[in-house]
Amino acid sequence: MPSTAVDPSEAKEQPQLNGSELSNGKSCEPAVREEDLRDASCDPSNPVVIKFQDVSAAAYKIRNGVQRTPCQRSRLSEILGLDLYIKSDYQQITGSFKERGARNTLLMLSQVSMNASFGVENDIYFSQKEQRKKGVIAASAGNHALALSYHGKDLEIPVYVVMPLIAPIMKVSMCRQYGADVIVHGEDISVSKTHAMRLAKEKDLTYINGYDNPNIISGQGTMGLEIIEQVSDLDAVVIPVGGGGLIAGMAVAIKNLSPGTKIIGVESEQCSSFSSALKVGHPVHTTTGPTLADGLAVPEVGVNAFVTAKDLVDKVITVSEELIALAILRLVEVEKAVIEGAGACGLAALLSDQLPELKGKKVAIPLCGGNIDTTVLGRVLERGLAADGRLCRFVVTVSDRPGGIADLTRLLADYGASIKDIFHERAWLKSEVFHVQVKVVVETRDAEHSAEIEKRLREKYSRVLWGSSLKF
Repeated sequence: MPSTAVDPSEAKEQPQLNGSELSNGKSCEPAVREEDLRDASCDPSNPVVIKFQDVSAAAYKIRNGVQRTPCQRSRLSEILGLDLYIKSDYQQITGSFKERGARNTLLMLSQVSMNASFGVENDIYFSQKEQRKKGVIAASAGNHALALSYHGKDLEIPVYVVMPLIAPIMKVSMCRQYGADVIVHGEDISVSKTHAMRLAKEKDLTYINGYDNPNIISGQGTMGLEIIEQVSDLDAVVIPVGGGGLIAGMAVAIKNLSPGTKIIGVESEQCSSFSSALKVGHPVHTTTGPTLADGLAVPEVGVNAFVTAKDLVDKVITVSEELIALAILRLVEVEKAVIEGAGACGLAALLSDQLPELKGKKVAIPLCGGNIDTTVLGRVLERGLAADGRLCRFVVTVSDRPGGIADLTRLLADYGASIKDIFHERAWLKSEVFHVQVKVVVETRDAEHSAEIEKRLREKYSRVLWGSSLKF
């Protein structure tokens, strides 16, 4: 599908959206007031509860367009002390579970507006041809944009995507390759969303919320159907939570088919919007911080997702950035799977000490996304090594006479440590003048090996500072 999505015969009524024109301010004058920008399908005063039949219908609709990914027993089972199954939805064409909801929503562009199909009052009725011809618009920095772009091209539906300036160049390029008209606008996703909703009003496009649109939630729930079909007698499913669409859809599917299966949500401690909503009984704005699980960094959980999931979720926990990095490392080393931070949060929860009740149980986790930037991956793996006790740093004071540093490196070599970085400092050392302070980063086999290296250093040198709290 070419990126020009408007029929030339309708050009006067619906001028083609053009990213460069918008960035120059030609097409984005606020003809619609910001207070009038409202997504009728995500109305806080009239939230929609997703039903099992919605998820079942979605599964039938998308069956020929979305991969049925494997759910296999993991080699991490013995390490974790439980029977672990991983649902590999990162193997979808665009690398994430978002394809399920995107395709279902695009297929729901029918005679009645998709808002009306879920009981939301809406006086606008489009024919199927008109809706598909006009197209859809969304705001996303990554996976939702990729999924809509790919399936829009496959279904010959014009797709416009507003992406923030911080969106990875690779994802912007991929969306364009899939035929979407990409508009880069806004310092962050909230600004992009406002801009997308304004364009939807001005250009008569269908705006698609990436985590709270009812059809999106129903589509995401199809992963839960597949897991229950693929693995019998599950004790629990541990699901990452951001805007709440995935856990809401999956909870509906799983609880209907297997009521005894526990649904456990996991959030980054840098953005616990679902936990905050549970405390007060409704979605509430939550302060977010930078996180490896950037796909979960949604400051306010969706209204439809929350009302659907709140009574179905048995427990919600948060995990640290350290555990997320360690989970990504474990998946690379053991499962040979490259998973983004948000997708690895289920494993991060199992690596923590917060779920002792799952020891010896049969547990599934969705690896729901694999779109991690290659430039970020290397840094994340190093953080994982540090969290695993296999990358250590220390400061030791040694003799500045010839052979002083050689003695240190020889000791490290004798005990099997690999030096990754070394720096020595003379000017700011307050001890005697013929000593030098050496700062070292070493790689070891495991935490026990690191402890052995620390012990040997302290036996040989009187001044050793060890640990992650050191500031280099």
